[in-house]
Amino acid sequence: MGCMCMEKKGLVMVHTGDGKGKTTAALGLALRAWGSGLRVLILQFIKGSRAYGELAAMEKLSGLDGRIRVEQCGLGFTRRGDGHEAEHKAAAQEALLHAKEALTGGAWDMVILDEINYAVKFGLIGEEDLMELLDLRPDRLHLVLTGRDALPSLVERADLVTEMKLIKHPYQKGIKAQQGIEF
Repeated sequence: MGCMCMEKKGLVMVHTGDGKGKTTAALGLALRAWGSGLRVLILQFIKGSRAYGELAAMEKLSGLDGRIRVEQCGLGFTRRGDGHEAEHKAAAQEALLHAKEALTGGAWDMVILDEINYAVKFGLIGEEDLMELLDLRPDRLHLVLTGRDALPSLVERADLVTEMKLIKHPYQKGIKAQQGIEF
């Protein structure tokens, strides 16, 4: 039998849709990548105002060898007309700069841009900024983008696109978000 040598090819992966599990799937990829020896950075574009369980887990893993890190760059979820648009936009622009540095700096094998599709949807960053990130990505780097309403241009350029579809959610029965499940 011949050698089953694998070519290292970075992929662009998108988790989108109205169902739960986009960030969870991306974190599963992060865990798998870390377990395979890759260096993983997770930048959360929107999340930032709450303590999420994944932050505690990633902090512990990062303490082992520094090969995985999660950073909250956002100010929390926003709604149009809430009076805080400028602050959210500034935070998203700062996250965008951080993402560009992460993609081009050579320190990471996988970069996850969590909820970046929301940042685009709400006008915090532009479609051209998103496409520039794809252009900056080195061929060997895996890039994962999450959030509802992925732009058609992103879907077209991605190597893998998964749409999470909402069938049923406890919130529909009035059950509030549960720690360890939603955060």
